[in-house]
Amino acid sequence: MPSLVLSNRRFLNVLAVTLVALSSLIFAAPAKAQGTAFKQAVAEAAARDKDIAAFYQANGYEGIWTGKGRDRSRRAALIQALSAADNHGLPAARYDVEGLQAKMKAARTPRDLGLVEVEISRVFLQFARDMQTGVLIPARVNKAIVRKVPYRDRQSYLVNFVKSSPKGFFRALAPKTTEYTGLMKEKLRLERLLAQGGWGPTVPSKTLKPGATGAAVVALRDRLVRMGYMKRNAGQSYDAKMTAAVQRFQGTHGLAQDGVAGPGTMQEINTSVQTRLQSVIVAMERERWLNQERGRRHVEVNLTDFSAKIIDNGKVTFETRSVIGHRERDRQSPEFSDVMEFMVINPSWYVPRSIVTKEYLPELQKNPNAVNHIEITDRQGRRVDRTAVDFTQFTARTFPFAMRQPPSRGNALGLVKFMFPNPHNIYLHDTPAKNLFSRETRAYSHGCIRLADPFDFAYALLAKQTNDPKGLFQAKLATGKEQQVDLKQPVPVHIIYRTAFIDGKGRAEFRRDIYGRDAQIWNALSKAGVALRAVQG
Repeated sequence: MPSLVLSNRRFLNVLAVTLVALSSLIFAAPAKAQGTAFKQAVAEAAARDKDIAAFYQANGYEGIWTGKGRDRSRRAALIQALSAADNHGLPAARYDVEGLQAKMKAARTPRDLGLVEVEISRVFLQFARDMQTGVLIPARVNKAIVRKVPYRDRQSYLVNFVKSSPKGFFRALAPKTTEYTGLMKEKLRLERLLAQGGWGPTVPSKTLKPGATGAAVVALRDRLVRMGYMKRNAGQSYDAKMTAAVQRFQGTHGLAQDGVAGPGTMQEINTSVQTRLQSVIVAMERERWLNQERGRRHVEVNLTDFSAKIIDNGKVTFETRSVIGHRERDRQSPEFSDVMEFMVINPSWYVPRSIVTKEYLPELQKNPNAVNHIEITDRQGRRVDRTAVDFTQFTARTFPFAMRQPPSRGNALGLVKFMFPNPHNIYLHDTPAKNLFSRETRAYSHGCIRLADPFDFAYALLAKQTNDPKGLFQAKLATGKEQQVDLKQPVPVHIIYRTAFIDGKGRAEFRRDIYGRDAQIWNALSKAGVALRAVQG
């Protein structure tokens, strides 16, 4: 009998263990089925996007958004970031925060959650790329914007986000430059002004000069006060205080500071808050396109400002005026970044093919001795006797010769050019046409950038590699022969186009949209869903 009792006890123990195991399987089956349904939904939805699909495949189709704990903090950080998209001039409607939240709340089944999981990742990727490198593809807006945007791998956003602090990840997306921060502050300032009615009525006059009186002067006074260029006063005449205020306005808008509110100045004074706000939002988008290391030392050419600067560790250490490409479409200066490698002292000018065929060939067909300061050369570089050639037999397509202007003070490139070899054949150079630098608007070249102070620019560049930059330069110049001087440390060059930018004191400055590119960008941003807003308080 004891052995029977013992065997019964063993049986009961085995039965109990078996029942526990079976019950765990019974309860686990729905959970496993639910997990399978979730993963199948994720795989199905992710298949439409190769980067999202690759991420989830590597992740075993596990969720990163729709669970509890850390997933909850990720969702919260995303919603918070999307809700602030307007602050950055991004198209908030593109991310549809309310719609996304509604989908989260409506999810009832594992399949629903799987579909929402992928939708959240899709919105996340769109927002992350927009915030970090811009909403638009520059070249699609204008072919002259040939900037190489530093796009990040889309899958890397998801991979790095999972490893990061959610809030910290979103904070790190936008450009970390004082320029971008300053533009955001100016955007908010203008949005508040917009809510307050802007700068008030425009000035009903095309020109006002010191000494003038009348209603138009009062309107000018009121507008300058609201813009912050004058203190509130009851003055009725265009006096010394108003003249000084107009000069300050002209200085921050790239105008000749003569204190006269002429047609150009008046047009800028009457520009609306809305238009200035558009310029700031466009500048923020442009800053996102250039969201990369600029170089501890770099050259910045702002086409709208007609300036070229050397910047060392964030500080402008040299600045000069510039002449840029003409407004004609085929002569406009492009926007891009490259690296300056050397300068050529006493350069020859190898005339671009477009200038040879469009400008010089017609003249040569009329008179073989035309433009005789420029040599005509064959394909081997040998000088051609122009009097022995019948130029009328050639077309722009069949013209077989090249043209070169030897080194001289009258050379189209002046006495020095600064080279950052690029497919656009754009460089910085001297010019014999010094009179152009005194003009307010300086768009006259075929696309290259002419410098008002090229020698000083050269000295500043060479100062990093010699104790006597001026002596080195002048010795090369004195030879009268073409001399190449390499930069021991190549310098990045950024040719930009900013109608709104922040000066060294943190103040916003504005320039004319010389080529109309910012208007094109604003139109494209507007179509993408970016909208102006007025902010109270």
